[in-house]
Parts: sequence; structure tokens; C-alpha cells
Amino acid sequence: MVDSSKSLGEKYYDYVESFFAFLVDPNDRLFIVYLLSSFLVAYILFRKSKSKEGLFRFIFPKSVWDHPSAWLDVRYFLFHGLIGHFIVHLLTAGAFVLGITYTMSLENFQNLGSAEDVNIAYRSVIAALGLILMAVFGDFLAFCVHYLQHKNPLLWQFHKVHHSSEVMHPLSNFREHPIDNLFYKSFVNFVSGLIWGVFLTIAGFVPDAITIFGIGVINLTFNLVGYQLRHSHMWLKWPGVWSKVFPSPAHHHVHHSRHPDHLDKNFAFMFPVWDVLFKTYVMPEDNRDVEFGIVEDSSELNSCINLYVVPFRDAYRVIKSGKKTEQVGPLKADPLA
Repeated sequence: MVDSSKSLGEKYYDYVESFFAFLVDPNDRLFIVYLLSSFLVAYILFRKSKSKEGLFRFIFPKSVWDHPSAWLDVRYFLFHGLIGHFIVHLLTAGAFVLGITYTMSLENFQNLGSAEDVNIAYRSVIAALGLILMAVFGDFLAFCVHYLQHKNPLLWQFHKVHHSSEVMHPLSNFREHPIDNLFYKSFVNFVSGLIWGVFLTIAGFVPDAITIFGIGVINLTFNLVGYQLRHSHMWLKWPGVWSKVFPSPAHHHVHHSRHPDHLDKNFAFMFPVWDVLFKTYVMPEDNRDVEFGIVEDSSELNSCINLYVVPFRDAYRVIKSGKKTEQVGPLKADPLA
């Protein structure tokens, strides 16, 4: 949350300080524990692969780090993190609170519950159910927004920045356009706030998060199980039906692939079941057809400045022409229609 009593300079100083603390911040995706857990998974994959190149080259192959796209991601991580992401942080900070406030202002939701009226057992059960509900609903909401980012021609012009990486490593995760961030975070935070406000007014209290060492148990589990490999060259999928239940790096690799069979597939973040239900799930046996990047020409997306500017130009062209230009033609049957 942004402290409104601070000056813009003070807010930026606090933001920069927190930004460079990513290795020691359990809420950051680059927290050292998550990196180490992904390294352990990579080591297991290395042993199973019987690679003759050695562990270092297995984890940091020349095919990735000799590619200019890899180093653009490194530069963009700092560029976007210190400029655009700070602006998005300021603009979306109040979206969640706004959602809660709006819900509680509705006449039908005023004074429905009171924390003083419930015993500890009831409070614990409701808290657990509320957190599970929010995790499931929040992930479904993220799935829907992600779907729109691909299928709406205007939104795609900004979301394609994230998909323009032709090789991937953990910092590729942060190749995102600020408009893309703004749309996603504002919508998800506001609607989550609406639902949380309903819970607050009905149950009468805000449930405490279930944590381990101060980290939310769901986020902790998600980040520990090879999360960093989702944006990497390492193929890892869970056996059998489990790949349809829990997210794997392979699930996300397919989403980033520009192979015709992989386009507009695997939108889910935490629960691939959404893809299964809405028929957007694909999981090949191996990664021989996985090729990262976008179908359209991405040669102009070759610098930090261009990653910011080009999508605005392309979005203007979409608006001006009225044409529905997408990454690929629309699905034959819209699963969310």
C-alpha cells in the first residue's frame, strides 16, 4: 500500500529500496529461497538428462545467453522495474481498497456481520474457507483477464511485449508493458476487493492469511516448486493427470510457444483445470515443437524504449483501422463466450 502522506520522492525512494531487496523479500518472485529451490529442481533435471556439458552449461546454455533477447530482458528488468512498474504501483495501489469500500457502501451489505458475534471455531472455519475461495476465484479471475489480453486486439498490442522474448530465463518474466500491468492489476485488485468486501461485511472480519515463516502458504508452495523454470529453457511437466491439476513449467512453456498448435493455449497461472474446463489446455509429450516468441514481426521490439513505445503505435493503428489484428485468428469456438 502506498502511504499518501509521503511526497512522490519519498515514495520512489521507498519503492527503489524495496525493489533492490528482492533477494531477501519472501513476497518477491526472485526471493533467494525460491531461486535455490528452482536450482535444486534444475540439478535433478541435470542428473536425469546425463548431459555431458556440465551443470553450469546445463543451467546457463549458450543458446540462451548468446541471444540478444536474453540480455534485453536483463536490461528491461531494471528499466521497467525502476520506471514503469513504479508508476503502475502508484496507480493500482488503491484498487483493492476501492473494491472493498464500494461493496461496504452498498445498502444490502451494511452491518451484515460482526466479529464480536462469532466464536473462535466458527471464525477459523470461515477464515480457512474464505482464503481458499479467494485463491480459487482469484486464479479464475486471472485466467479470464489473461484470456482477454490475448484475444482482444487492442490489449494484445501491449501483452505481446511479454511474449516477444525469443529465449527465456527467470528475468524474462518481467518483460511486461506498463499498460499491460495496469490493466491486469487494476482489474484483478478491484474485483478481488469487491469479493473481499462481501466476505468482510457478511462474516464480520478479515481472515488472517495462513502463513509459514510469515509467507502465505499458497504462494510459498507455488514459488517453491520450480516456479523460476516457468520462464526458462528447462522442460518439466508433471506425470499423468497431475499436469492438469498443478502448474508445471511445461504448461507455461507451451503458452509462450508460437507453434500453431500452441497459440492461445494454457492461460492458467496456478490451476490448469481452468484450461481443461474451457478447452484451452495443451500438453505435448516433449518440447520439440516449442519455440518462444510471437508470430508477427517482433524485430522492432529490440530495446527497452521500443518495448514501451511500439505497442502504443500498434494500438493506435488497431484503433484507427478498426481491424481485429491478433497474434493468430480467433479460436473456432470461443470457450468463454
